[in-house]
Amino acid sequence: MQTSPTKSDTTSRLLRLAIVVSGLSGASGVAFLALSAHADTTGLMKTAAHMLLFHAPIFLGMGIVAQIRRVPFLPVAFALMAAGIALFSGDLIARATIGIRLFPMAAPAGGMLTIASWIALALSAIRINPR
Repeated sequence: MQTSPTKSDTTSRLLRLAIVVSGLSGASGVAFLALSAHADTTGLMKTAAHMLLFHAPIFLGMGIVAQIRRVPFLPVAFALMAAGIALFSGDLIARATIGIRLFPMAAPAGGMLTIASWIALALSAIRINPR
Protein backbone atom coordinates (compact mmCIF):
# COMPACT_ATOMS: atom_id res chain seq x y z
CA MET A 1 0.00 0.00 0.00
CA GLN A 2 1.32 3.40 -0.99
CA THR A 3 0.98 6.29 1.43
CA SER A 4 0.40 9.88 0.47
CA PRO A 5 3.37 12.25 0.71
CA THR A 6 3.81 14.09 3.98
CA LYS A 7 4.13 17.86 4.28
CA SER A 8 7.85 17.35 4.86
CA ASP A 9 8.16 15.39 1.59
CA THR A 10 6.30 18.12 -0.27
CA THR A 11 8.46 20.93 1.12
CA SER A 12 11.63 18.93 0.43
CA ARG A 13 10.51 18.47 -3.17
CA LEU A 14 9.77 22.18 -3.45
CA LEU A 15 13.24 23.00 -2.12
CA ARG A 16 14.91 20.63 -4.60
CA LEU A 17 12.83 22.01 -7.45
CA ALA A 18 13.59 25.56 -6.35
CA ILE A 19 17.33 24.87 -6.37
CA VAL A 20 17.12 23.37 -9.87
CA VAL A 21 14.95 26.18 -11.27
CA SER A 22 17.10 28.82 -9.57
CA GLY A 23 20.29 27.33 -10.98
CA LEU A 24 18.88 26.97 -14.49
CA SER A 25 17.39 30.46 -14.41
CA GLY A 26 20.66 31.99 -13.24
CA ALA A 27 22.83 30.03 -15.67
CA SER A 28 20.62 30.76 -18.66
CA GLY A 29 20.39 34.40 -17.63
CA VAL A 30 24.17 34.74 -17.59
CA ALA A 31 24.51 32.86 -20.89
CA PHE A 32 21.88 34.94 -22.66
CA LEU A 33 23.28 38.17 -21.25
CA ALA A 34 26.73 37.26 -22.59
CA LEU A 35 25.25 36.25 -25.94
CA SER A 36 23.24 39.47 -26.12
CA ALA A 37 26.45 41.47 -25.87
CA HIS A 38 27.65 39.90 -29.12
CA ALA A 39 24.67 38.78 -31.18
CA ASP A 40 21.50 40.66 -30.23
CA THR A 41 20.65 43.91 -31.96
CA THR A 42 17.04 43.98 -30.75
CA GLY A 43 17.63 44.21 -27.00
CA LEU A 44 15.03 41.47 -26.47
CA MET A 45 17.56 38.88 -25.35
CA LYS A 46 19.03 41.28 -22.81
CA THR A 47 15.57 41.91 -21.34
CA ALA A 48 14.92 38.17 -21.13
CA ALA A 49 18.32 37.58 -19.51
CA HIS A 50 17.65 40.24 -16.89
CA MET A 51 14.28 38.65 -16.03
CA LEU A 52 15.95 35.24 -15.67
CA LEU A 53 18.75 36.62 -13.50
CA PHE A 54 16.45 38.75 -11.36
CA HIS A 55 14.14 35.85 -10.54
CA ALA A 56 16.82 33.18 -9.94
CA PRO A 57 17.41 34.09 -6.27
CA ILE A 58 13.67 34.45 -5.69
CA PHE A 59 13.07 30.84 -6.71
CA LEU A 60 15.73 29.77 -4.23
CA GLY A 61 14.22 31.98 -1.53
CA MET A 62 10.80 30.42 -2.04
CA GLY A 63 12.28 26.96 -1.53
CA ILE A 64 14.03 28.03 1.65
CA VAL A 65 10.91 29.71 3.04
CA ALA A 66 8.94 26.51 2.37
CA GLN A 67 11.39 24.68 4.66
CA ILE A 68 10.94 27.17 7.50
CA ARG A 69 7.21 27.92 7.43
CA ARG A 70 4.03 26.49 6.00
CA VAL A 71 2.98 29.02 3.40
CA PRO A 72 -0.23 27.94 1.66
CA PHE A 73 0.09 29.94 -1.56
CA LEU A 74 3.84 29.46 -1.99
CA PRO A 75 3.67 26.47 -4.36
CA VAL A 76 1.12 28.37 -6.47
CA ALA A 77 3.33 31.47 -6.52
CA PHE A 78 6.33 29.31 -7.47
CA ALA A 79 4.48 27.59 -10.33
CA LEU A 80 3.07 30.86 -11.67
CA MET A 81 6.48 32.52 -11.53
CA ALA A 82 8.28 29.62 -13.23
CA ALA A 83 5.68 29.46 -16.00
CA GLY A 84 5.60 33.23 -16.39
CA ILE A 85 9.35 33.65 -16.62
CA ALA A 86 9.63 30.71 -19.05
CA LEU A 87 6.95 32.16 -21.33
CA PHE A 88 8.15 35.75 -21.15
CA SER A 89 11.85 35.03 -21.58
CA GLY A 90 11.30 32.16 -24.00
CA ASP A 91 9.24 34.34 -26.32
CA LEU A 92 11.74 37.21 -26.25
CA ILE A 93 14.67 34.86 -26.88
CA ALA A 94 12.83 33.13 -29.75
CA ARG A 95 12.10 36.51 -31.31
CA ALA A 96 15.71 37.66 -30.89
CA THR A 97 17.31 34.46 -32.22
CA ILE A 98 14.98 33.00 -34.85
CA GLY A 99 12.59 35.86 -35.45
CA ILE A 100 9.37 34.11 -34.43
CA ARG A 101 7.07 34.25 -31.44
CA LEU A 102 6.28 31.17 -29.37
CA PHE A 103 2.61 32.00 -29.97
CA PRO A 104 0.63 35.24 -30.16
CA MET A 105 0.75 37.17 -26.87
CA ALA A 106 3.20 34.71 -25.24
CA ALA A 107 5.37 37.43 -23.68
CA PRO A 108 2.41 39.42 -22.30
CA ALA A 109 0.87 36.19 -20.97
CA GLY A 110 4.17 35.35 -19.30
CA GLY A 111 4.34 38.83 -17.85
CA MET A 112 0.82 38.55 -16.46
CA LEU A 113 1.62 35.15 -14.90
CA THR A 114 4.72 36.65 -13.32
CA ILE A 115 2.72 39.56 -11.90
CA ALA A 116 0.13 37.09 -10.61
CA SER A 117 2.92 35.10 -8.95
CA TRP A 118 4.09 38.18 -7.05
CA ILE A 119 0.51 38.84 -5.93
CA ALA A 120 0.15 35.21 -4.81
CA LEU A 121 3.42 35.56 -2.89
CA ALA A 122 2.16 38.72 -1.19
CA LEU A 123 -1.16 37.08 -0.33
CA SER A 124 0.67 34.11 1.15
CA ALA A 125 1.86 36.37 3.98
CA ILE A 126 -1.72 36.47 5.24
CA ARG A 127 -1.77 32.71 5.82
CA ILE A 128 1.75 31.90 7.07
CA ASN A 129 1.66 29.20 9.72
CA PRO A 130 4.55 28.14 11.95
CA ARG A 131 5.90 24.62 11.35
